[in-house]
Parts: sequence; C-alpha cells; structure tokens
Amino acid sequence: MKNKIKYLYVIGAVLFSGCSQHNGALYNYEDYSDDYYAMKKNMSEESSLELQKSIELSIQNSQNSRSKRVPPGMYANLGYIYLKSSRPKEAVSYFIKEKSTYPESAYFMDRMINKIGAMQKDVK
Repeated sequence: MKNKIKYLYVIGAVLFSGCSQHNGALYNYEDYSDDYYAMKKNMSEESSLELQKSIELSIQNSQNSRSKRVPPGMYANLGYIYLKSSRPKEAVSYFIKEKSTYPESAYFMDRMINKIGAMQKDVK
C-alpha cells in the first residue's frame, strides 16, 4: 500500500512538471554569439560594427525575454566598443548602466570608469 502511494506521488509530480509552460529564454542575445565570434576571428572595423549593432539590437529587444532585462555584460561590452572607438563619454554612460543593472559588476565598472577618467586627465 505504501509503495502505491509513493508511485502515485511520483506520477503526479511527473505529470505536473510536464504541464509547466516555457516562456522563452531568460535573456535575449539576438545574434550576439555569432557576431562576437566573427569579430574575434576577423578583427576589423566592419566586424566590430556588426557586433555593436548586434548588442544594440539585443538591448532594444530585451523586453521580449523572461527577465525583461538586458543580458549581463551587454552594456559593459557596448561601452568597451565605444571606448575603443574613442568615445569615452558613451563608454562611461554604458558602464554606469551595467553597474546599475547588475550591482555585482560595480567593482569592475568603477575601475573602468576610473581608468577613463585618468586617461582624460593625462590628455589634458
């Protein structure tokens, strides 16, 4: 009798877990992985621009994911691309967005922001 009850619980658990709905991915990365690989494989201005567009599209479509947030590291990666393109103000703004969205990145983002500040002081 006890074994039958155990089997009923197991069967019930399996049935109920099979009924759960899957509402899509937690984060929306769009074509980020493919574009990142292409950029690393062929380091060019064009591949960097494609990665930038992919990240911007991912940020734009982040509301379509389950978390309704931008994937971790996207703001930071876009900020780094802007930094490499000699656009430090845009880079800092995206580093701040990364830090506010994901507080665990605050230490690294603060270091990047401080380095940009130091670079700008050296230029002046």
